[in-house]
Amino acid sequence: MNRVLRCLFVLSLLICGAVPARAGNDRALERGAAIIDPAILRELDQGRLDLGRMLWPERSVSLPLPNSELFGLPSMLPVREALEREFDRYVGRRKASLPNESIGVGDGYAFQLFDRGLFESPDVRFVLSGIVNRMDRAYVAPASCGEIRLIYRLTRTDMPPIGENAVSQRLPMTLNLVLKARGDADDASVTCREIARRWLAAGNSPPMVGKLFGKDGPLELIGPANIDRIETNLQIAHAPKSAVRDFRTDYLLKVFNYDRAAKRFAEAPMENQIDRDRILADEGLRRDFKAWLLDPAHFAEFDRGTLLIPEKFLANSAVAPTPVGFDVSDLQPEFGLVQGKGTDKAVFSENDVVGALKKAAADGTRLQNIQSLAGFERRLNDVTCAGCHQTRGIGGFHFPGVDWMAAKPSNSTVVPASPHFFADQIRRRDVLASFRDGKPPDFSRGFSNRPQLRGSAELAGTEYSDGWGAHCYLPGAKPTETDRSFRGWGCAEGLACQVAGQTSRMGMCFIKSR
Repeated sequence: MNRVLRCLFVLSLLICGAVPARAGNDRALERGAAIIDPAILRELDQGRLDLGRMLWPERSVSLPLPNSELFGLPSMLPVREALEREFDRYVGRRKASLPNESIGVGDGYAFQLFDRGLFESPDVRFVLSGIVNRMDRAYVAPASCGEIRLIYRLTRTDMPPIGENAVSQRLPMTLNLVLKARGDADDASVTCREIARRWLAAGNSPPMVGKLFGKDGPLELIGPANIDRIETNLQIAHAPKSAVRDFRTDYLLKVFNYDRAAKRFAEAPMENQIDRDRILADEGLRRDFKAWLLDPAHFAEFDRGTLLIPEKFLANSAVAPTPVGFDVSDLQPEFGLVQGKGTDKAVFSENDVVGALKKAAADGTRLQNIQSLAGFERRLNDVTCAGCHQTRGIGGFHFPGVDWMAAKPSNSTVVPASPHFFADQIRRRDVLASFRDGKPPDFSRGFSNRPQLRGSAELAGTEYSDGWGAHCYLPGAKPTETDRSFRGWGCAEGLACQVAGQTSRMGMCFIKSR
C-alpha cells in the first residue's frame, strides 16, 4: 500500500471508529450549528422532516416515501431524467477512454456502476441523517440568512436488522434538501439575528424534539415553503484495486434548483464548479475568466473563500475521482488552468498570479490564505464542489451521519462526519454568534484542508487541531524553499508530518515512529 493510500486508510479509521467529537471543555463541537443525535434524527425522520412530507406536503398518507414513488413525483421527474443522462454520459466516456475495461452493475466488472434501478425501487428510501445550519453562507443570499440543510442517506428498507451487530443497508448516495434559513413568506420579526439566537440557545441544552419544533425553537421556522434546491452526491462507479491500477471511486455531484412557479426541480449550474474543459477550449472564455478572477475585488473574495463565480464559467455537473493525493493530477478540477500543468492553453501564468499578489500588497489588501502560486492553485481547487470533496472536506459523504436504523447505532458509525466538518464548526458558530449579537459576521474561511486559527483555542487538545489526520506541510531547508501559503500547517506535539506526495511537501500528521 503506497503512502497516499495508507494515509487515507488511517484517516478512514479515524472518521469511522473514533469517539464523538468533543472540544477541550468536553462540549460537542457541533452544538448550536448541527443536529446529529441519532435518536433525535429518528424521531424527526418519522415526523415532520420525513423527505416525503417535505416534498409532497399535500400527501394524506404518513408512511415514508420509497424511491419508486419519490422519483415519480412531478417535481422530481427532472431530477431522475438528469441523473439518467449523466449515467449515459459517464458510461460513454469510460468506454471511449478505456475500451478494454468493462463497466456495469455488479462485482464482475472492472468499473462497478451504481445501480440506477434503485431510483425506481420500492425497497429503498432516503433517511434523515443530519441537519446542518449553514448561516455562514449568508453572503450568498443575505435576505435568506443563509441555509439550513437536511441531509438524507439512501437506505435499503427490505432487510430488517438481525442480531446485535447487524446494520441497515445504507447505500452510497446522499440527497441534501437545502432550505432557506429565512423563508420568503416569514414576517419581519424573523430576522437573521433571531434565527441565530434560536440555534445557539438550542445548543446550550440537551436536544429534544419538542423544544426544536416548539415556540422559539430553531426548527419551528422550517418547512416545505423554505425549499431552495436539492444537491445530490452518489458514488457513480467504483474500480477495485487490480494488477493495472490502484482502487478508484468516482462521485457524481449535481444541483437542482426549485422552481416554485412550476413546482419542479430544474438542473442548475453548480456554485463555483469551474467548467475546466469548456474554458480551456474557448479562447474568449479563458480571457474573460482571467480578467474577472484577477480583478482586485474578486481576488480578495477568492482569498477569503467568499467568491461567487458567474454562471457562464460553471458546469452543471461534476465527477469527483478519489483518492487524489497532493501531487499535481488531471483528476483535480483546476488541472491545466495554471501554466505548466498539462496544457499550453492555460488561463493563468505564474506572472499573472505574482502580479495579482503584488497589486494586493500595494493596495493594502490583507490576504489571509493565498501567498504564493501554490496557494492560488490550491484555492482554485477547493472553491469547487469536486475539489472540496477530494480533500475530504465539508459536505457530501463527509457527513454520512450515524446510522440510526442499525440494530445498535454505536456499533456501525460512531463519528457521523469527517474531522474537517467538526473542525469547521467553531467558525460556523462564530458566524451565528455575530448574527445574534448584531455584529457584522466574518464569512471568511481557510483552505478546506485546515480550519481557521479562530478556532484554535477550542480545538486545542483534540484530534482536529494539528492532530491525527491533519494536513501538514514540511518546510524546505532554506527559507526560499518554504511556501508562504502553507508554512503554518504544522503538527501537534508528539506528531510528525509524513509527506504523502512525490513532488509535493504536503502530508498528514501521525505519531512519530520510534
